[in-house]
Amino acid sequence: MDVTDAGAGAEGIPVIELVHPMPGFPDDARFALVRLDEEGMLHGFRSLDHDDLQFIVVPPSAFYPDYAPEIADDVVADLGIDRVEDVMVLLVVRAGADLADTTVNLRAPLLVNTATRRASQVILDDQDLPLAAPLVA
Repeated sequence: MDVTDAGAGAEGIPVIELVHPMPGFPDDARFALVRLDEEGMLHGFRSLDHDDLQFIVVPPSAFYPDYAPEIADDVVADLGIDRVEDVMVLLVVRAGADLADTTVNLRAPLLVNTATRRASQVILDDQDLPLAAPLVA
């Protein structure tokens, strides 16, 4: 399935269940998406299992408008995706010392099925996608 930033709103998703834990965080399965700025560009992907765990995520459309990862059939099945419109794609941000050093992971996006509230960070097969792409050019 070819997905883009489908534009599904993040505010209406109360609890997101990970079908597979994020690498390095095996005990965190329940998250909430929290808007961090007025524009709705920055979100916190906050663990509901541990108060001190939060990832910063962004929709790719503002930074990489042509980003359209190819999602394997097993991922589509794991997340229970029936319609591409139900997929919200988010990029995990690694904050640098300043904005010029801040990167996003294009090889392992976070996919959220907004209909089922199931999610997973997916490692894509495309070796050309960087693990640390500049957030801004």
